[in-house]
Amino acid sequence: MDDDPTDSPLETRLRTLLQRRQAHSTLRTLTTTTPHQTDFSSNDFLSLATSAHLKTAFLAELAAAQLPLGSGGSRLLDGNSPYAENLEREIADFHGASAGLLFNSGFDANAGFFACVPQAGDVVVYDELIHASVHDGMRLSRAGSRVPFRHNCVQDLRRVLGACVEGVRARKGHVIVAVETVYSMDGDLAPLQEIVETVEEVLPKGMGYVVIDEAHSTGVLGPRGRGLVCALGLERRVFARLHTFGKALACGGAIILGSSVLRLYLINYARPLIYTTFLSYPALAAIRASYSLLQNGHTVQLAAHLRALIQNLYSELHTLTINTTFRALLTVPPTCPRSPIFSIQLAEPKILAKFLQDKGMMVRAVVPPTVPEGTSRVRICLHAGNTEADIGKLVASLEEWCLQRRDERVEEKTGAAAKRRGFASAQL
Repeated sequence: MDDDPTDSPLETRLRTLLQRRQAHSTLRTLTTTTPHQTDFSSNDFLSLATSAHLKTAFLAELAAAQLPLGSGGSRLLDGNSPYAENLEREIADFHGASAGLLFNSGFDANAGFFACVPQAGDVVVYDELIHASVHDGMRLSRAGSRVPFRHNCVQDLRRVLGACVEGVRARKGHVIVAVETVYSMDGDLAPLQEIVETVEEVLPKGMGYVVIDEAHSTGVLGPRGRGLVCALGLERRVFARLHTFGKALACGGAIILGSSVLRLYLINYARPLIYTTFLSYPALAAIRASYSLLQNGHTVQLAAHLRALIQNLYSELHTLTINTTFRALLTVPPTCPRSPIFSIQLAEPKILAKFLQDKGMMVRAVVPPTVPEGTSRVRICLHAGNTEADIGKLVASLEEWCLQRRDERVEEKTGAAAKRRGFASAQL
C-alpha cells in the first residue's frame, strides 16, 4: 500500500497500520472463489449450499408460510412473530433443550451472552483458543476476572477451577466455563465429558456453569446432527449451548439454547438482540428448511460419507509421512480428526495454498494473528460433496509441492555456495 497525499491525518495513521501488516505478510483482504474449484475451504460441511433438496424444501416453506420479506424491526418492537417463536421451540426440542433464542449470527449470540450473563463477582474460565466473539463479549462483561486454561487440557482446567473456588465462594459468585465442541482452526474436539465432570467435581453445586459453542458440530456430530452435547447425553448438565446455521446448515443466524429464565434474561439484556433488526422471514424459512432435512434423516448419509472421507484423507496423509521430505515440510494431525477440519502446519502456507489453488482446489492459508505465532497452516475442510478422487488429487498435489520445494531449496543452497566460492576466489 503506497502513501496517498490526499489521506487525512487519521487515514494516514490507518494506512501506516495496514502497511505494517502488509510488511509482515498478515494483511487481510477479501477474495472470491474461482468457479469449478474443488471446495476444501468452506464450512459447508454437508454440501447443503448447493443441495437441490434444500432448495426445494426452502421454496416449499416460503410458499406454505406466505410470509412477508423483512422482519420490520427489532424483536422487542415489530420484528417478532409466531413463526419465529415456533421455530425456536422446534429447534430447542430437536436439541433436547428447554428453550431457545434466535440471534442474527453466532458472533452476535456469543458476544451478547458473555457481555451480559456473567455478573459482578463471577469468574469466566475459558479455553485459550476460544472464539474471538467470546473474547469481545467477556471484555464488556461485569465478571470479576477472566482466566484461560490450556487448550483442551482437563488437568489445567482443574488447576484453574481449584484456584478460584475460595474467592468465588467469598463473593457468592459463579464460575462460567466457556469451551467449543470443535475448534475451527485445528478441528479438534473438546473432551467435553471430562470437562463437565471436572466442573462438577471441583466446584460446589450451583457454582459452575458450562457454556458450549457447537457452531462447527451442528449438523455434523451427534444423532442426526444434534451436536456433541446430545451425542454424550449432557443436555441437562450444561448451562447453555450455541448452535449456528451458517456452516453445515447452509443458511444464517444462530440460537442460544438453555432455560426459559436464560431466554428471558437475554431478551432483556443482550444488546446485539435488542438493538438490531431481526432476521428476515426468508432467513427464518431457510433455517426451518435446513432443520427439516436434519429431522427427516436426509443428512444422515451425508454425514456418514463425510466421516468416511475424513478417515480416507487421514490415512492418505499418514502414508505420505513415510517420506522424510514430506515430514520435514508439513505437520499433519497425529490422530484422525473427529471433525471435517484438518490443520496442516508449515512455514510457507501462502505458497502452498497458491500452488493448490492453481491446481483447481480451493484451500486457504491461515496465519497470525488469526492463529498463534509458529502455527501457520493451510486449513483443509472436507465436505459431503467431495469424493475419494478429490482427496487423491489433493494428497498427490501435496506430495508434488513437497518435492518441488525440496528441489528449489537444493538449488538455492547450491547457488549460494557457488557465490561464496566465487567471492573467495576473487579475494585471492
